[in-house]
Amino acid sequence: MNRPTDPHTLTQAATPVGTTEGYMPGFGNDFETEALPGALPQGMNSPQKCNYGLYGEQLSGTAFTAERPERTWCYRIRPSVKHSHRYERIDLPYWKSAPHVVEDVTSLGQYRWDPVPHSEEKLTWLTGMRTMTTAGDVNTQVGMASHIYLVTESMVDDYFFSADSELLVVPQEGRLRFATELGIIDLEPKEIAIIPRGLVYRVEILEGPARGFVCENYGQKFELPGRGPIGANCMANPRDFKSPVAAFEDREAPSTVTIKWCGQFHQTKIGHSPLDVVAWHGNYAPVKYDLRTYCPVGAILFDHPDPSIFTVLTAPSGVPGTANIDFVLFRERWMVMEDTFRPPWYHKNIMSELMGNIYGQYDAKPQGFVPGGMSLHNMMLPHGPDKEAFEKASNANLGPDKLDQTMSFMFETRFPQHLTEFAGKEAPIQDDYIDCWESLEKKFDGTPGKK
Repeated sequence: MNRPTDPHTLTQAATPVGTTEGYMPGFGNDFETEALPGALPQGMNSPQKCNYGLYGEQLSGTAFTAERPERTWCYRIRPSVKHSHRYERIDLPYWKSAPHVVEDVTSLGQYRWDPVPHSEEKLTWLTGMRTMTTAGDVNTQVGMASHIYLVTESMVDDYFFSADSELLVVPQEGRLRFATELGIIDLEPKEIAIIPRGLVYRVEILEGPARGFVCENYGQKFELPGRGPIGANCMANPRDFKSPVAAFEDREAPSTVTIKWCGQFHQTKIGHSPLDVVAWHGNYAPVKYDLRTYCPVGAILFDHPDPSIFTVLTAPSGVPGTANIDFVLFRERWMVMEDTFRPPWYHKNIMSELMGNIYGQYDAKPQGFVPGGMSLHNMMLPHGPDKEAFEKASNANLGPDKLDQTMSFMFETRFPQHLTEFAGKEAPIQDDYIDCWESLEKKFDGTPGKK
């Protein structure tokens, strides 16, 4: 609905019957949506003249020759070349890209951080981004970066897009609105959103201050993992992902577009809003997902399964079965395994594991890993339960047990994650984290049959 008294309100399409208000269900679907009747051409993509004097333009998220091309046709008030002018290099000092190795910061180790605190500083989505780790190489489109965002202010006549990456956004507190070229996504804790590479948007704060986590994916797009023997259902179901209906602004106002390209930031000045797509169809679009709809699958007789069983999304690499990034969710679930040490076991992993706590208590670390906090266990570094978790799990009465009021996640990548200077020197690192295993005792007894 367009309210003329608010120049920043987008004209939005009517919601199709049977969908959630403002959103269309499905993951990777071919959608079609229009904010004005008849704005979307039928039976063809590029008519000689589009209705309403619109321009037809394609946004491609994959190469044209990809096995399943991802692209969206946009019908807009101006072609996007009008949203691009001369560029000026700018600096966002806390947003880093790989390769990024700081000489006097050691990435080898097990690390954990308290939540990055809010301050009195006014911060937008761009100025409030704080990079914690980087991995791979943004120039060759492999790897990732992990960030914390702190947002207190809306972007006003200010827009952004990343040519480097898609962004997986995981709120921890506060509510944000992503006003994108293809529609509006409102986001709150226990939800996630994916903002595709190349899509222009601005971020407004609906309830703040806002804090959360971002996985910046340089590589192939996130997709749903193959379920294999699990079958057709459970884990993340496609119908629970929601893409926005078309919404547009027809607004003349001096505006700034910031672009992230090969790890550098540039700005260009234009005289209007770039969010001017009146209709679109395709399968390359932003999406949100409610983590509370994730249906976990686990062992129902014995043993703790690999954490990969909790994968929500995966971004493939060139090595089959080895992801560029896995996004893994540890949410409420029943534990019913018999004669089993139920928390995650001690292990070393070829993958590098960065975890974040959305709310509650993680079962392998009952102390110290607090909501808003993060931990990093880099490739081939041992980790596992602390003494408290080990003793409790080793001596528990193994009846059915509901692991409740908990939601943590993991950004897991095949590449080592390098700490930024902010992560190593400014963020509230827990210097005593490594000591959580110090009190583990030698229990070895060579007596046959002794447990």
